[in-house]
Amino acid sequence: MQAINLYAAGAFRIVVMAGTAEENLDDLPPSAKLVFKVLEYNGALTQKGIVEESMLSARTVRYALERLEGIGMVDEDVYFADARQNLYQLNKPKAKADGGEEVQCAE
Repeated sequence: MQAINLYAAGAFRIVVMAGTAEENLDDLPPSAKLVFKVLEYNGALTQKGIVEESMLSARTVRYALERLEGIGMVDEDVYFADARQNLYQLNKPKAKADGGEEVQCAE
């Protein structure tokens, strides 16, 4: 983890740990966990679809998606029905091959 030092008024020192790939679902806020579950139950959705299903605000959903993308749990793709929107879906799990390499699981 990379530590970022921030100096506030006077001698106070605040250390913020930068987000890493080691962060997992347990470390995320409840809104991100809810968005994860919505995508898990419903499959790929647009941001608008996630807002409707989760009943969270659009801003909260955007933040949750940023966090989930940051740790590699969600993929963002173009929504072909309306190219102005993005389609969000959970990453497919990877399995280890006999040689120890990661391979994409077949659907």
